[in-house]
This record gives sequence, C-alpha cells and structure tokens, in this order.
Amino acid sequence: MKPTIQEISAFVRENDVKFIRLAFCDLYGVQKNISILPSELLRAYHEGIPFDASAIAGFTDVTESDLFLVPELSTLSALPWRPQHGGVIRFYCDIKRPDGSIFESDTRATLKRVVEECRSMDYACRMGTECEFYLFKTDENGAPTAIPLDGGSYCDVAPLDKGENVRREICLCLEEMGITPETSHHEVGSGQNEIDFKTAEPLAAAENLLTFQTVVRNISARNGLSACFLPKPLPDQSSSGMHVNLTLLREGQNLFASRSEASRQFMAGILHRSAEMTAFLNPIANSYDRLGSNHAPLYISWSPQNRSQLIRLPAATGDKVQMQLRSPDPMVNPYLAFSLILAAGLEGIRDRRELAPPLNENLYLAPPSVTDKLEKLPTSLREALSIAEQSDFVHRVLGEKICAHYFAGKRNQL
Repeated sequence: MKPTIQEISAFVRENDVKFIRLAFCDLYGVQKNISILPSELLRAYHEGIPFDASAIAGFTDVTESDLFLVPELSTLSALPWRPQHGGVIRFYCDIKRPDGSIFESDTRATLKRVVEECRSMDYACRMGTECEFYLFKTDENGAPTAIPLDGGSYCDVAPLDKGENVRREICLCLEEMGITPETSHHEVGSGQNEIDFKTAEPLAAAENLLTFQTVVRNISARNGLSACFLPKPLPDQSSSGMHVNLTLLREGQNLFASRSEASRQFMAGILHRSAEMTAFLNPIANSYDRLGSNHAPLYISWSPQNRSQLIRLPAATGDKVQMQLRSPDPMVNPYLAFSLILAAGLEGIRDRRELAPPLNENLYLAPPSVTDKLEKLPTSLREALSIAEQSDFVHRVLGEKICAHYFAGKRNQL
C-alpha cells in the first residue's frame, strides 16, 4: 500500500528530518537532485518544485525551461550516510510540465508506460542487476587516481582483498534503505568489486540501481576512495559489466522455471532487438572496449549456463530460475535500458517469435567457422547509434523527443 502525504509528513516530524532530496536523472542516466525543507513538502506533492530544465542534459532549451519535480511517495528512503539527527530523506520524482502533464523526455515515465503494457498483457516482470565497479585510491587532494585499491582477484579474501570492509558498509547501508544484497565479493580485476541484490519490479529495479551507485560512491568517498563504474577503466584489467537478470511471471508462476513457450518468445524478442538497443545498453565509447573480451559478449546468441553468450540461463531451481542478459554496462540510464529490454521481450511474445536453438560453444575460443555465421553486436558507439537511429522499434518505445535528444547528445560525444 502506498503511503499518504499525511503519513509521510508524520514520518518527517517524528524522525527529525531537516532536508528532503527530490531525485531524478538526466537523459543519459546522470543523477541529479534538488533539496527542499520539510515546510515545502506539501507544495512539492501537490504542485511540484520548479527547476531549470534547460540546464539538464537532454531536456529542453531556454524557451521552455520550466519543469516541475513531483515526488513519488512510495520511493521514500532515509540516507543512512547523512546525520541521524537533522536527517535527510530522498524521493524519486516524476517530471511534469507547468500544466501538470508528463514531460515527454521523462525517462521514468517511459518505463512506467512499458510496465503498464506488460500488465495489460497479463504478465509481470522482475528485474535485477549484477553491477561491477572499481575502487581507486585518491591523491592528497581527494581526486581519483588510476591506482586500484588492491591487487586481489576473483573471490579473494583479506589481506589480498582490501575492499571487504567497504563492501560490508555498502551492503549494510543498502539494507537500511530497503534494498537486500544477495552476494558481494572481489571480482577478477585489481580493485574490482561486485554486489548483487534481489530482483524487483522494473521501476523499483531501475531505482535500486541508481540508489546502489549513489551508495557506492558515497561510502567509497567516506573511506578515502573513488568508485568507478566505467566499463573498461584500465586497459590491462577486467572490464565492468552490469548483467540484467529477468523473471517473467503469469498468475504468479515463473515462466522461465517451466520453460514455457512465452518465456522462449520473450528471450527471442530480446535477441531480435539486441543490436538496436545497444546504443542504450552500452552508451559510451568506452563501452565498446569491453564487448567481446573479459567474459563480455560480442555475438547475438544464447545458451544455458554459458558465460560467453549474450543470454544465458544460470543454474537455479524454482523461483530463482531467470534469464540473464550479459551485454549491458553500468553507464546506462536504467529507465531507458529496462524499457527497451522489457518492450523487446513483450514484442517477442506478441509476434510469437521463435527462439533459435542454443549455441553450446565457448565463443571466446570458437573458430571462424562458428562465429562467422553469427550476427554481432555493434562494435563502436558510432555503429550502435546508426543502427538505433534507423530502428522503428526504438522510436516506438522511447518516443521521438527522447530519441532526437539522445541521439544528438551522443553524436556530440563521438
């Protein structure tokens, strides 16, 4: 049950909240916020808090710069790294125009719309991410260096793993915020870490990821470190991915567990649109230094439990059975990425798309006689943008305003 504004106001009074952050992200997934005092909460809820949208990447120009942040009350979360007395809470926000209509480039609203489409088809989807990141040392001025925190490798323990206390602090902080970590460990690269948490409905999953990245950055800074989510921060070390795990449900039943026809069509839809989505799942030039190496996929194929494939079905039983999309990286705007992934899967069901047979090959070692027959993901941001710009699917799911601004901004990065 969603809380009422009266319940939220009582929570603010009883918990000595002094600041309220209204959070959102720009078109490219960069997090933003405006802080208000508790006395402005009712105005925020009923009218919205204005901000200059022309100063936000991918939003508007100065001729129509007034937009409003309206908090989603169900996203209330205290920020544990802030003072307990005179505390700080945060809401994620919808973005609206002065007349109260939804702003066309509000990517949160885009994901809401796709989730509603999923419901209208009598399906539900749960999503979760496995997000890798590096911890780097900082210099005497607190600026990040390119020196990893440690020289540990996969699943190492202290003293080789110097990040375990930081990961512990991150996990406890996430738990206080209502996000349940499942596992945490040192990853393959020097100074590289991974924390995985439970799946959630798509909108919550997107905001769990945004919260996770905020927590990682703040806890790292508090420990004198810099957290880095670049896909390939060091040329001689392992890359950082963000695998997306999905469960498809109907009437509460996990369709991947039963290997239902709908689950196969869902996977086929994602594979079919994967090249067209890549500009949003791998959104920066550095993303393409990762694909095709260090357990990151390059070819559009699938196979159970095979970590060289674009899609795999990790070994699990019951409700834990899910599909894993392995191409995305941590630089995504999760609202856009999840919108496209979910829409592609739903399209596969509607079109009754047939899933190709699994390819049980190690594609990192496979000969050209195998790989030459496979379609590849784009190998550069320029190529990915060209494919996405010509995609009727991308334009239909995201809308012309988002596409025009996104493609223009990314072209400027080439």
